[in-house]
Amino acid sequence: MNMHNLAFLLLFQYLLACNQPIQVYSQQNQKRDTTRSANIVFRSADGGQTWQDISNGLPEPVQDDYGMGRNVFYADDNGLYLTDGNWIYHSNTNSTAPFWTKDIFPDKHSNIAPGKSGIFAYNYYSPILQKLNGTNAWSPIFTDLQEKKVRTVLETAGGILFIGTDEGLFRSTNNGKTWKRVNAWGLLGKLAESDGVMVATSNRGIIRSTDKGENWELVVSEGGVGIDVACIKGGFAAINYSTAARTRRVRTSYDGGKTWQPIDAGLQAQIIIDSPWRPINAGNPAQGADSVWHPKEAALPAQEYKTSIIQVGENFFCGHSDGIYRTSDKGKTWKLVLPSVKGKMFKLSVSGNVIYAIQMENHC
Repeated sequence: MNMHNLAFLLLFQYLLACNQPIQVYSQQNQKRDTTRSANIVFRSADGGQTWQDISNGLPEPVQDDYGMGRNVFYADDNGLYLTDGNWIYHSNTNSTAPFWTKDIFPDKHSNIAPGKSGIFAYNYYSPILQKLNGTNAWSPIFTDLQEKKVRTVLETAGGILFIGTDEGLFRSTNNGKTWKRVNAWGLLGKLAESDGVMVATSNRGIIRSTDKGENWELVVSEGGVGIDVACIKGGFAAINYSTAARTRRVRTSYDGGKTWQPIDAGLQAQIIIDSPWRPINAGNPAQGADSVWHPKEAALPAQEYKTSIIQVGENFFCGHSDGIYRTSDKGKTWKLVLPSVKGKMFKLSVSGNVIYAIQMENHC
């Protein structure tokens, strides 16, 4: 199990084409469009009832040796951003075809992260860059920070900056003019904040801070790393890896991250064999064998990858190696609302009430 890969699961070995036909998947009328190939970015604006493929306009897949462990997409109030090669692509939440605009990107191997003043770009060996809002130029930033080997850049809603490097985690409260090293039980991978409390993923599990990131405590530790954290109504949700259970656990907290309750009892590992679809009325030609399609039943146990957890409205959504699951009863039961292609998994991000689902290769 590669710890770095697990610790930073904003992983995206990007823009790998999918071969199974999936255009729009609906709970009420689960059909497939056999005239088009499935791509990699889907969007739902109706609580996961239907999913629209918005990959049109993206380039052919670009594969590189730096794909694993890179943070190369995120969603914010302005929509979805992702990088590929030397371009950064943006899709507004209300975009219609063509869905994407693109700008030149400073380095084809860079990570991206949202900032209050503009997008950050960074990689393991090069300086941190930023493109300020309303401009087209990328400029070096935080040049007084001597530490290299940058693995993560995070900025809170209040403007506190965190930079994680191989030498530790550094914090700045004055826009990067000065930095202080803080102890955070390993590197931060993803951060969520609400009502003065921060929770984050780390090499040791899920950590928590009540003093704006000055000090951190370990609140979920089961021998593995933290996978994901997110704000939900009244609290937080998180995914961590349990070495005892040999699986990733999904949890929620409604007391500021002090205690956590599992909500993943209904999320079982599955494997889809051959095509992820089967015609449920294939034996009745009068009805049309291709008119309604359902995912095949699970046949064998498999390694599962729970990648991300979000809440939209009253529903939780979990990105998974089976596809995308939704629960309307806080985890008592889960329903598959968008299946993945065999060997791939979904990661989720949300902008307002719009859910973005990005399909990628299965990996630790």
